[in-house]
Amino acid sequence: MNSEAVVQHLVQWLRTKVIEAGASGVVLGISGGVDSAVAAAIAKRAFPDKCLALFLPCKSHIIDRLHSQTLAEEFDIPYRIIELDNAYNLLITQFESYIKFDGVKGRLLRANLKARLRMLTLYYSAQARNYLVLGTSNKSEMTIGYSTKYGDNAVDLQILGDLLKREVYELAYYLKVPDVIIEKTPSGGLWSGQTDEEEMGVTYEELDTYLAFQKGEPEVIRRIDKMIKAGEHKNRVPPVAVIPGEYR
Repeated sequence: MNSEAVVQHLVQWLRTKVIEAGASGVVLGISGGVDSAVAAAIAKRAFPDKCLALFLPCKSHIIDRLHSQTLAEEFDIPYRIIELDNAYNLLITQFESYIKFDGVKGRLLRANLKARLRMLTLYYSAQARNYLVLGTSNKSEMTIGYSTKYGDNAVDLQILGDLLKREVYELAYYLKVPDVIIEKTPSGGLWSGQTDEEEMGVTYEELDTYLAFQKGEPEVIRRIDKMIKAGEHKNRVPPVAVIPGEYR
């Protein structure tokens, strides 16, 4: 991949889309991971003075905040830290007073609430500044629906949406993202010890190989195909019930 050409293309694409929307710049959430780091570095190139990063800790590990600050300071990206713990605790207390699940289902419900709280915060900040919300999901994750609906997939623009995870890493090296971010285990930080690959049940290498070349172990292919089918609805506009003409 020609990383220089890809970055230049994405910078111009981002500028064009923001101008077309009548907006002034972009805001994005930085998690301390490689995807948001690459998206932020490109956004800074596109809008040197109109790019804002938000750190949105919600029962998060302190190391993610430190990595986020390292990234923002390295690329001179303005940032704000907005703690979501109190809002999360209030909502969880209220929600679980009438319905509560333990185990895997309960853990996932609570994790998805974190992602949706971050979405609300990003849109509040974006609307206040006439900015657009920039997404940080890559093609590998989007294809299998590895996201929270109306959470991290609720954005205005997906700048990494045509890049496999391995290609995101290529851009990270080209952009000189700090090694501490590139080398860390991919995780959404949704709960203690959570990793992307463990949750997906496949490695990014297996996923990218299948998506790029349609190759892989039969069991891996079956699992990926199952995730693609189950996650299709996350990448579609909600269907509209069309009323037959004779009913009008």
